[in-house]
Amino acid sequence: MGKTSYSSGHAIDSFDIKPGRILARKYEVIELIGGGWEGEVYLVKEHPTDIERAVKLFYPKRNPRDTTANFNARKLHKLRHCPIAIQYHTRETITYRGMPITLLVSEFVEGELLSSFLKRQPGRRLTPFQGLHLLHALTLGIECIHQMKEYHGDLHTENVMIRRYGLGFDLKLLDFYHWGAPRPENIHEDVIDLVRILYEAVGGQKHYKHQPPEIKAICRGLKRSLILKQFRTAGQLRQYLETLTWQ
Repeated sequence: MGKTSYSSGHAIDSFDIKPGRILARKYEVIELIGGGWEGEVYLVKEHPTDIERAVKLFYPKRNPRDTTANFNARKLHKLRHCPIAIQYHTRETITYRGMPITLLVSEFVEGELLSSFLKRQPGRRLTPFQGLHLLHALTLGIECIHQMKEYHGDLHTENVMIRRYGLGFDLKLLDFYHWGAPRPENIHEDVIDLVRILYEAVGGQKHYKHQPPEIKAICRGLKRSLILKQFRTAGQLRQYLETLTWQ
C-alpha cells in the first residue's frame, strides 16, 4: 500500500482542477493562473467572504515531507514587510487521488507578467529611461529582501508581476527559489539577474550596441566579473541609479 501511494504521488505532474471545485472546504476554484516546477497556482474565491486569493498546490514529488511548501511559507512570512513580496496567509491540506496535497494560500495579485508587458511595447522593448525606472523599482524590492538576510534566487521576466505602471513600476515577485540557507553567492546571483532583466527589457543583444552609455555602464556586456566589481549588492546598484547623471 505504501509503495502504491508513493508511485501515484510521483506520477502527479498536473492537477487539472476544474472551476467550481471547492478546496479545503472553503476555496472555490475560479481558474488556473500559473504553473511551474513545484506545482500549480489557482485563482480561488474564499467562502463566505468572497475574497479572491491565490492557492498554490505542490506536486508530491517536488515537496518531500513538505520541505518545499514549508520553505515557501516561512520565506514569505519572513518577507511580509517587503512590499515587493506576495503576502502569505495560511496552509491547508487536501486529498487528491488518495494523496495528501499541501496548498499555500496567499494574496491574489492582479497584474501582468513583465514578459507579456514587454511584448506589448513598441519594438517589444522599453526605452532606456523606462528600463532604468523598472530596474530601480526592482532593485528597491530586492534590497529589502537582502536586508532581511534573504534572496530570490530565480529572477527573470516570468517571475515579475507588474501591478501598475505610471511614473514608476509597482511590482510583485513570484516563485522564490530554494538554494538552502542564504550565502553571499545568492546575493550576487540576484544582482546579476537584476542587470540581466534590464538588458532584456531594453532589447537584449539585438539592440545593445546602440544603447546609451548609461545602460552599458550598468549591463557591462553581461560580464559577471565586471558587474560584480561595480555592484556587489542590490543596495549598491540602487545608490548608483539614484545618483546617476543622465548625459
